[in-house]
Amino acid sequence: MRIGILGGGQLAQMMAQSGAGLGMEFMFLCPDALACAAPYGQHICAPFQDEKASWQLARWAEVVTYEFENVPLDLVSSLEKQVELHPSSGALSVARDRLLEKSRFRELDIPTAEFMPVEGLEELRQAVEIVGLPAILKTRTQGYDGKGQAVIRKIEDIAAAWAQVGGVPCIVESVVRFSRELSIIAVRGRSGEVAFYPLSENYHREGILRLSLSCLNDPLQFQAQRLIQRLLEDMQYVGVLALELFQVGEKLYANEMAPRVHNSGHWTIEGAATSQFENHLRAICGMPLGETGASAAAAMVNLVGRLPDEAAIREIPNATPHFYGKGERPGRKVGHITLIDGGEGARVFAHRVAHLLKLAGEDEGLAQVLNDKQSAQTS
Repeated sequence: MRIGILGGGQLAQMMAQSGAGLGMEFMFLCPDALACAAPYGQHICAPFQDEKASWQLARWAEVVTYEFENVPLDLVSSLEKQVELHPSSGALSVARDRLLEKSRFRELDIPTAEFMPVEGLEELRQAVEIVGLPAILKTRTQGYDGKGQAVIRKIEDIAAAWAQVGGVPCIVESVVRFSRELSIIAVRGRSGEVAFYPLSENYHREGILRLSLSCLNDPLQFQAQRLIQRLLEDMQYVGVLALELFQVGEKLYANEMAPRVHNSGHWTIEGAATSQFENHLRAICGMPLGETGASAAAAMVNLVGRLPDEAAIREIPNATPHFYGKGERPGRKVGHITLIDGGEGARVFAHRVAHLLKLAGEDEGLAQVLNDKQSAQTS
């Protein structure tokens, strides 16, 4: 099977790695000459708007997908008329625009923060009076890893927040007081078959995901499944979909969705029967979905900015490094580590996660949060 991918970053790379065992070939359309996915297939190094390049991809591929939601929507719509493409341009149009996304949540009775659209400074002032403070101003498009956002804590912050996001169309939403940040990853095939992965509990710093922990047998698993299934069926979605959630009491609120494989699901490579990357490929190609269950707890530590010593990682039992082949740079995701619980107990697992966080350059605050959580669970 020949798979075309819009984008050539680490998500495309991991899709290609997982597809090799399925006998798949890959072609990447990516303007980055140093695209880290390039060694795993053919690389068309051209702008996304290059019509000759997109024609070449459509002519070669049997099915096309994309690795991030900021790929040009008109390109996806055009390719969809020429070749099998999943997820659809309709799903992408909703997921890439925060106003459309939040509005769809509301239409499907999926709880979310209070929000209002804003297109000017005065409109923002009026909206803040309605949603209340503190609030978060977010650009409607082009936002990821905390980019395109500004926190408004008091009235005096409004003008600076508007300037910070560039004065472009936005939404402003109320702050959700949550106890946990969670995400659920689901996959839906062409035939309508659906499978769900265990919830992930996520920890961010500076707007970037630093750690994900799989949550086996979590009491909120089925509530999360019901929410994401509404989206899958409403959009007649094909592929992997991720839904980021806030836990407030025993209720889940949707933050945003991602129409692609997701950072918080990287632990599935070693931690689930079938990884999110393989299942995405299975779904878009019309193959039966793989099992999504996990037999042991798993963790994923992001490597942001720099790579630790690989030998030091491998000294930790059941830890596996994944380096993306990208140059080190502050704030850049250059790899991740997965850790599987070897059955020695929750305290040993938490200690190993803390060790990996230290190797990744994270401060001790996150490790302390985990230690406190583990102590509360065993007390």
